[in-house]
Amino acid sequence: MRKIFYCLTIAATVVLLRFNASASAPAGYYKSLNGLSGQALKDAVHNLIAPHTVVTYNSLWYYFPSTDHMPDNDSRVWDMYSDNAYYYNGSGSAVKGMNREHSFPKSWWGGAVVDAYTDLNHLYPSDGPANLAKSNHPLGEVSSATFDNGVSKVGTPVSGEGGGSGTVFEPDDRYKGDFARTYFYMATCYQDYTWKYTYMVNNSTWKTLNDWSIAMLMKWSRNDPVSDKETSRNDAVYKIQNNRNPFIDLPQLAEYIWGNKAGQVFNANDTTGGGGGTTSKPELITPTQGTSLDFGEVALGKSIDYTVYIKGKNLTNDLSVQLYRYNYEMFSTNVTKIPRDAANSSEGYPLTVTYAPTALGSHKAKLLLSDGGLTGSIGVELAATCLPVPSLSAVKALPATDITDSSYVANWEASPDTIDSYLLTRTVYDGNGNLTSSETYTMTPDQTSYPFNDRKAGEKHTYYVQTLRLGYTSAASNVITLDVNGVTGVNADKPLALLHIDGGVVVKCSEPLGQARIYNTAGQLVRTIANLCNDDAIILPEGVYIMTTATSRQASKIVIR
Repeated sequence: MRKIFYCLTIAATVVLLRFNASASAPAGYYKSLNGLSGQALKDAVHNLIAPHTVVTYNSLWYYFPSTDHMPDNDSRVWDMYSDNAYYYNGSGSAVKGMNREHSFPKSWWGGAVVDAYTDLNHLYPSDGPANLAKSNHPLGEVSSATFDNGVSKVGTPVSGEGGGSGTVFEPDDRYKGDFARTYFYMATCYQDYTWKYTYMVNNSTWKTLNDWSIAMLMKWSRNDPVSDKETSRNDAVYKIQNNRNPFIDLPQLAEYIWGNKAGQVFNANDTTGGGGGTTSKPELITPTQGTSLDFGEVALGKSIDYTVYIKGKNLTNDLSVQLYRYNYEMFSTNVTKIPRDAANSSEGYPLTVTYAPTALGSHKAKLLLSDGGLTGSIGVELAATCLPVPSLSAVKALPATDITDSSYVANWEASPDTIDSYLLTRTVYDGNGNLTSSETYTMTPDQTSYPFNDRKAGEKHTYYVQTLRLGYTSAASNVITLDVNGVTGVNADKPLALLHIDGGVVVKCSEPLGQARIYNTAGQLVRTIANLCNDDAIILPEGVYIMTTATSRQASKIVIR
């Protein structure tokens, strides 16, 4: 069966061009917290901050220049992991030598690409070596360091810390409060997640944080109060995601949930930071006047959806939505009217703005929000660039190095192409040859290696590499196999690529691949294909699957949304 398709919709790559004014919490932003205590208070904070605009991983380097720059030099990265001087290049591409760091490790929730994966409230630009040393270790205070660059330490924890981990990451004293308030946010915004690693968090109490981590984080937060850096960054993130870190705006809030005021009734008007008052004047909380959104670079034939949360207060009638000026025909919205009640709700109204270019070049338009009883209107500048479909060549995976009984380093050759990232897929089989896990890791364009520290006796590990550019993925590299017999797989398998369509994927290969088997995440065989060929379409229910073929040693991951 042959399928031809022309347009794929991917999550938004949105760029903030310029922040014009402070976006501190407006009056009434925190009023839903007033009069609550204990679990009800934490639940109310969760309900306030969980609905937010979710950006894409590839867009983060567009945002960091606005969220993480030095106060005396807008082009210099504010790096909380080292004192090395790094500078933004002005193009929205990665800074050489730096990583996009999940300060709250993504492996703790299993690494899935969920809302937390790209939440700017815990993602920071990080010195590469420091990020590598930090790995997915919990926060803690180091008694004996194995890594120390003068800002970041990694090593053995002091007694009573680590939550069972023999290694912890300790930030510099000037940033300990920043990390503490980041973890307060994550433990609240994503309190409904199931945690795979429970060094600092748990799945059994409403507080989410473990007792030892509460004690340490509260100490860090008290000793390192909210700084101008944090408040400025909170304002910048608010302009992008339409949510705030309340533990920065309301420094005492953590005390009411985990600290010395736990169990007492909270009132935002009684704490530093405000945002708890009320006003009867109709107004928009998000977006604010002067916001500029850039969808970044998009390949011809693709479209991007960006969700803007429209949150109002005291609106007296429906809001009008209009696109106009310049290349407005390249953009569209899902509605032209937003119901008053939806906009006034605590969740806000998720307005979808789509960029679907039909021609190459730079495009811009203006999104106008009016009526609702507002005085005047709110304008949001839109911009995007449409580029030709990229041509990507397959890279070569190299043998693993630094092999021990429990660890190794995966390697690959640098791509000659302009790329957004590498995709490293690692598959693990148990001693009986049964597939136990398959996960894809996103790497920066300057990375050509990645360490794994979870190898177990008797397991077979395989990995292969692809490149990603503008939503297009290259053919897979050869597969490297690491088992009891050593390292094999420098020769290439038959190339295989999967292109996503609605409800499935289309196979791209140079020759028939033989029998294919598709498994669900429980390891159950859900489909067998006698001979997988080029342009075959595989339609599956929503979910995550693993596909193996007779002529390839690699397992392909299929995600249907």
